[in-house]
Amino acid sequence: MRKCLRTILVSALTLVTAFSCIKPEDEVSYQEQQRRQAAVKTLNYLWNLMSEHYYWNESLVKKSFTYDTDVNDYFESLLYEKDRWSWMTDGKTFMDDETGIQYGTYGIMVGQMIRYYRDPGIYICYVYAGGPFDTAGVKRGWKITKIDGKTTEDWIENDLKALNNLFNYPSTTQPHLFTFEDTKGETHEASIIAAESLLVRPSLATKVFTAKDYPGLPAPVGYFNYLSFKADNDVNGKSMMDDITEAMDYFKKQNVKTLILDLRYNGGGDSRASNLLVSYLAPASARGQVYVKRTHNQKKRASDLESTVMSPSQAISAIESDKSSTIHFSCKPDSPEFEHLYFITGKGSASASEMVLNGLKPLADIHHVGDTTYGKPNGMYVFLYPSHLAAYDKGDYSGLQYVFLPICFYNSNGLGENIPDTGIIPDNGRPDDLHHDFDATEDNIAACLHHIVHGTYPALPEAPAQTKASICTDAHLYMWETDKNYGRYTVKRDF
Repeated sequence: MRKCLRTILVSALTLVTAFSCIKPEDEVSYQEQQRRQAAVKTLNYLWNLMSEHYYWNESLVKKSFTYDTDVNDYFESLLYEKDRWSWMTDGKTFMDDETGIQYGTYGIMVGQMIRYYRDPGIYICYVYAGGPFDTAGVKRGWKITKIDGKTTEDWIENDLKALNNLFNYPSTTQPHLFTFEDTKGETHEASIIAAESLLVRPSLATKVFTAKDYPGLPAPVGYFNYLSFKADNDVNGKSMMDDITEAMDYFKKQNVKTLILDLRYNGGGDSRASNLLVSYLAPASARGQVYVKRTHNQKKRASDLESTVMSPSQAISAIESDKSSTIHFSCKPDSPEFEHLYFITGKGSASASEMVLNGLKPLADIHHVGDTTYGKPNGMYVFLYPSHLAAYDKGDYSGLQYVFLPICFYNSNGLGENIPDTGIIPDNGRPDDLHHDFDATEDNIAACLHHIVHGTYPALPEAPAQTKASICTDAHLYMWETDKNYGRYTVKRDF
């Protein structure tokens, strides 16, 4: 996944004899011969990598290739038939994602509430700070009713492909006129143009609810909406993990003992960030106990893999040793010491999000609200190609060509419980409520607050009748978490 356990295993892979020889020919230029040799070298590296580290390496079938074989196609051809998680990308795309840069973006995610609310309307799921929609004052829960004077119903019924492309490939030179209905029913209009680039941070919202927000709360309740587990520095040199540290410091100052952790849109990410978060969430009694066990392929199990966690956007240097493939809880001495944890998840909660939930369940007071998670019970190591350049030590990744992220292990918690392929089912199932912002009126958050006050969960909101029967319920926007490649590719799609 964009969303994965970004633990980088830098290995010296011995190149084997190329499957296809390059025969010098008089009519082939020296530059072309070099290109062909480099292409074959890359494919040889990939084959050796998969043979050594891929979880399903016993299923690999050695496939021949030539210097014209596409690297992406070759990678795909090696994957086990049931593997819907492994992925690869080019170096620039990976580093942009790691450092928080998005290009050609409105700084939003949009969604619909068709499955339960039977509402095909287009709503704002979240807004990135500093993005074009944020600058225009748009909030989560606002409904887009018109674009360039045409109703969104008209767009959905007659031009769905263009609508998807408008949101996923927005123009950075041509503005569009958006008409909104906010959560109070008031109308707003704004001409908005997409940003050429935008720096995004992992945290969407950090706040504290009190009895003023939800009557009956006996003590302050923290709320942390965390979008992605990132561990490296952004383009301004600020660590992505500061979002976790700053939120936890705030909760401690506010004497928060109950936390609502909202991971409904969190597709996973770097295990260094998830380990840091868990060190704040875990009770002191969990110290030293097993958080997660990694099961590797038969070859690696036999050799008792020792991996080194490294930073891809800083100078590559070992910061943690993970011996025997088992990670134990370490509790931060400056933790807020949470007594109760509420998780909100959705179909987009994957990988590290599921690992945090699954790892804490045996040892903490966990309550789980929302939708069933994505179902990613495994993790990747991140392989940079070329595998190591001297420039990496100086933080220069301009020579990085490819990044390979094959599934290398399966995760289980201290009780040996795996994450189901079908996802983790919540204690109290509830759909995403796009009618409200991330506040005490939003259904999932309100359900957690109700449980804190009353010890029970409230009934689901009444599902309204569909207002326009002619809008087909399967004619909807592209939703990233339902894409068959979710958790694999971070690049935009064609529609």
